[in-house]
Amino acid sequence: MRPVGLEVADIFRQVGPSYREDHDAALSRGQRRVMSAIEQCRTTALGGHVEQCDSCGHQRIAFNSCRNRHCPKCQSLVRAQWLEDRQSELLPVEYFHVVFTVPQEIAAIAYQNKTVVYDILFRATAETLRTIAGDAKHLGAEIGFIAILHTWGQNLLHHPHLHCVVPGGGIAPNGERWISCRPGFFLPVRVLSRLFRRLFIAQLQLAFDHGELQFFNSLEALRNRVDFAKYLAPASRAEWVVYAKPPFGGPKQVLEYLGRYTHRVAISNNRLREFSDGAVTFAWKDYRHESRNKTMRLDAHEFIRRFLLHVLPSGFQRIRHYGLLANRYREVRLNHCRDLLAAPAPVVVPLDAQDYRDRYQRLTGVSLRDCPHCGHGQMVRIETFLPGTLPRGPPPTAP
Repeated sequence: MRPVGLEVADIFRQVGPSYREDHDAALSRGQRRVMSAIEQCRTTALGGHVEQCDSCGHQRIAFNSCRNRHCPKCQSLVRAQWLEDRQSELLPVEYFHVVFTVPQEIAAIAYQNKTVVYDILFRATAETLRTIAGDAKHLGAEIGFIAILHTWGQNLLHHPHLHCVVPGGGIAPNGERWISCRPGFFLPVRVLSRLFRRLFIAQLQLAFDHGELQFFNSLEALRNRVDFAKYLAPASRAEWVVYAKPPFGGPKQVLEYLGRYTHRVAISNNRLREFSDGAVTFAWKDYRHESRNKTMRLDAHEFIRRFLLHVLPSGFQRIRHYGLLANRYREVRLNHCRDLLAAPAPVVVPLDAQDYRDRYQRLTGVSLRDCPHCGHGQMVRIETFLPGTLPRGPPPTAP
C-alpha cells in the first residue's frame, strides 16, 4: 500500500543535495532547474498565504506552486484548461490512437540531441500520416490530428514515442465532402511504419550533414561520417514499431484519454509505493509480459537519474496540432468539417476574469473555497507571506 502523502518531491528533497554533489558535471542547467522547482514546490521557499474559515475559524496555509511542467503536482489546472479548449474542437466521428516509436539506437542519439531529434520525430510522424491519408489508395483526404510526445517507459528509462489522436476521416481534395475511414480501421500500420522509417532516417542524415548533431561518451565515434552510417544501417533495415490502438467510442472517450496522456510527467506520485533505506519502490506495468502489474525498487540516485532523463529543452512544445487541427486555420477548417458532417456548432463558454479558485472549481470540480474542517464555511485569505518567510500570525489550526 502506498504511504499517505509520499511524493517525488520528498525523494528530491532528501536525496537531491547528495545527487547534485555526485553528478555535478553531468547535470544540465534545465535538470538543475527542475530539481529545484520540485524541491521548492508548495514550501516556504515560494511563499504563499493563510486562509481562515468565515464560519468555524479553521486556518490553513496555502503555499505557492512551482508551475514547472515536469512537477507531478502542478499539472491539474493546466490540463483541465487544455481539455476544455479541446472539447469545442471534437467532431462527431470515430477517433483513432496511433503510436510511433523509434529503435533504441535512435533513442540514444535523441537523448544527446533532444531538440533536433524530437523535432524530427514530430515532422516525420506528421508527414507520414498526412501522406498516407492523402493517398487515394488509402483514404484520399486531408486529415488533422494531435501529437503528444512521451519520452519514458513504465520503468522510467528513455523511450521517446509519439501518441497521435486522429479523427477517423478528412476533407476530400475538392473540399466538397467528408471522407470517412472504414469502421474500426484508420490506415495500414505497416505502410505507415515503412514511410515513417524512411522519412526519419533521411531527416536524421540531413541533420548530421548540417552539423546539427552532437555526440558524447559512448556515441563519440559517430562524429565520423562512416561510423555514423554504420550505426544507422541496422535501424534502416529493422521494422519500426507503429501501432494503432482500438478506436475510441466517441468524443467523450477521447477527452478521457487526453486527460490521462497530456500534461503527464515521467512518473506520478500515486505510483510511488515506498521510500526507505535509500531506495524507491514504485508500481509499473510490464507491457512485454501481458501488461502485468509489478513493482520496481531502485536506488534513490538511480530513481532521480531516470526521472531527469525526461527533462525537455526549455520552450520545447510537446503537444502539437497538425493538418485540419493546425493552430493557424483550426477554427475555419473545423467549421468547414462540421458543415460537411451536418454537425452543430459547439457551445463556447467565453473566458472571463474569474478568481483562480472559481476557475479551478469550474475546470476540475474541486472547491478550494469550502472549509475542509466544518464543510459549510468559506475559506478567506487573511494573510500573504513572501518567499522564504513564514506567516506572521499564530500557526494554522490542525484539520
